[in-house]
Amino acid sequence: MPVVRITDPEDDRLTDYTNLTDVALRSKHEPAKGLYIAESSNVIRRAIEAGHRPRSFLMAEKWLDSMRPVVAAACGGADDGGAEVPVFVAEEPVLRAITGFHLHRGALAAMHRPPLAGVRELLASARGGAGARRVAILEDIVDHTNVGAMFRSAAGLGVDAVLVTPRCADPLYRRSVRVSMGTVFQVPWTRLTTWPGSVEKLHDAGYTVAALALSDDSVSLDEFAASDAVQAEHSRVALVLGTEGDGLARSTVEAADVVVRIPMAGAVDSLNVAAASAVAFWATRV
Repeated sequence: MPVVRITDPEDDRLTDYTNLTDVALRSKHEPAKGLYIAESSNVIRRAIEAGHRPRSFLMAEKWLDSMRPVVAAACGGADDGGAEVPVFVAEEPVLRAITGFHLHRGALAAMHRPPLAGVRELLASARGGAGARRVAILEDIVDHTNVGAMFRSAAGLGVDAVLVTPRCADPLYRRSVRVSMGTVFQVPWTRLTTWPGSVEKLHDAGYTVAALALSDDSVSLDEFAASDAVQAEHSRVALVLGTEGDGLARSTVEAADVVVRIPMAGAVDSLNVAAASAVAFWATRV
């Protein structure tokens, strides 16, 4: 491995890894630089298996042996002509000074951010080219933990694609990726450029747009899941889930074809958005 031992946390070669705990800074910095940070050996392995390319690795000496196969895969093997990717190694105090936290999940990797597909292209290419039947739309979800949990539920419960609105948190932010257990690399996703203006594009593509919200004219999730909108042989449905606290925007609810509620008990009016997504994905599985 092309190991580079680091003793100075201010080393210019480590700028990809500095200020990792500053969410506001990193949320602008990473997309602009075309990178994201993968944390833990399992997540890094999944990213590489998905075809993502690392820029570099950063880890403590004790993780070198266990990470050797991952680094070899990233470099295309020793004799395959693959590009060498630097492996920065440092003592724990230096790592903490670089990143701002204790690195205890094996390693970090600065990854090249893959280009996002267009919405039509993404939906058409899902399911091996058969086209996406179930799509999740994340409207303005601001908590990276919720974004990661929703991607994990989407992957585990068979959602074909995820669309995120312009103001939704970055699915490739470090915490999102970690919470998703790397499934953010597994579920096809892209970012909408306009919202809720893109609802018409979904209608044109044959999708029933279902807004998960509370309203007087809403139908229960059980009722919706049993309807032709979900169960018909060639049905296509887009489930829209809204931001924490306020839920979906009124304009989104008005643009949707149907408003769907999850029946609640115990004087509880709603679930956390990540929990609600899992319930909705499970109920509408086909």
